[in-house]
Amino acid sequence: MVRLRSLTFQLLILCLPAFRCAIGQAPAPASLPDAAAIAAMGNDLFVQSGSTGMVMVVVRGDETIFRGYGETAPGSRVAPSEESLLRLCSLTKIFSTDLLTKLVADKTVALDDPLQRFAPRGKTVPKRVKAITLFDLATHTSGLPRELGTPAAHTPHFTFPDYNTRWRWLPNQRLRSVPGTAALYSNVAFDYLADAMQAAAHKQYAALLADRTLNPLDMWGTTFFPNAEQCSRLLAGAHEQGPCTATEETAGSSGLYSTPRDMAIWLKYLLGADGAKPAQVGATQDAAAQAIYILPASLKSQKGLDHAGEPTGVGLGWIHILPTDSASTIVEKTGGGAGFTTYIAINRASRTAIFVAATDGPVYTHVNLFNSANKLLLAAAGLPPLPEPVVKRVAMRRRSRHR
Repeated sequence: MVRLRSLTFQLLILCLPAFRCAIGQAPAPASLPDAAAIAAMGNDLFVQSGSTGMVMVVVRGDETIFRGYGETAPGSRVAPSEESLLRLCSLTKIFSTDLLTKLVADKTVALDDPLQRFAPRGKTVPKRVKAITLFDLATHTSGLPRELGTPAAHTPHFTFPDYNTRWRWLPNQRLRSVPGTAALYSNVAFDYLADAMQAAAHKQYAALLADRTLNPLDMWGTTFFPNAEQCSRLLAGAHEQGPCTATEETAGSSGLYSTPRDMAIWLKYLLGADGAKPAQVGATQDAAAQAIYILPASLKSQKGLDHAGEPTGVGLGWIHILPTDSASTIVEKTGGGAGFTTYIAINRASRTAIFVAATDGPVYTHVNLFNSANKLLLAAAGLPPLPEPVVKRVAMRRRSRHR
């Protein structure tokens, strides 16, 4: 496959401008807002969102700012803390692609490996002109739909579909597009990606992610298996979000729980900031994990990738906004479901990143929390804001359909 064989060349062309910015080409502002000013901007974001509770983590260089807003649950009168438990929702996907990048680097898998290679015995992965590859799964270009279907009533969030259900379903599907030619945001695709990595490594996926990413980063509060004490710290919104339970069945797409403390570590790892993790295992994520792999103009269509802004690049789970030679370019991932809206955005030029998680409030607003967080990120970095987006109604979701 020409696209993947030339991957190293593509990475050099597409990544280097961003890293040139990161080492000093971005214009240095005369002054930056201090922690108090950033906290105040976070409070404005919280008020606009109408959330019950919100946490914000900003990492800027070697500085880390955390704030909790609102309440841990309606009427609790207790603000969220760094140890509050959160559902990461679709931010889980960028943990999956972090692991994918590591398995590619050690040749456990290759991006152009077909999914069929890792299918259970007797199961046939559908084709449409071309076979689905791990690359297609990780870039939302597999031709698979967003969801497998609707779970039965009272199914706990992020526990459907389980392994057997999705592999019974897959052989009978007709792909929506030729793999690699169109982008359609797909949650189930990332669960197949996790299944493939598990099969390739001959190890339970949750254990594999813990061994290769979570434990080396000392992210001990990030898990698919929260215990009773952890569940007692789970933020609650104004609407029923179902039980706090194990979510390993959607480990690739949406199941991770975490805390603001752990997400500060994760942001430092993504940026390569000091204190990201123990020195013996490195200080930053492999650049390949955040690189651009597909230019949207090369696709026949794209759907579901623009919640935070118009994409200018599609990566392994990540979306890029603005060209890489812009000082204000952002690499981002959105999430939502089970009463939460979650978001990560990175500006490498200024070594600044933001994580936000907010729970449903009693009244849904139509504020685009993602776009508002982008503004906060760039303001914290002293950079020009993104162009105003086309107005879209983006509400926090009650159900487990996740971004």
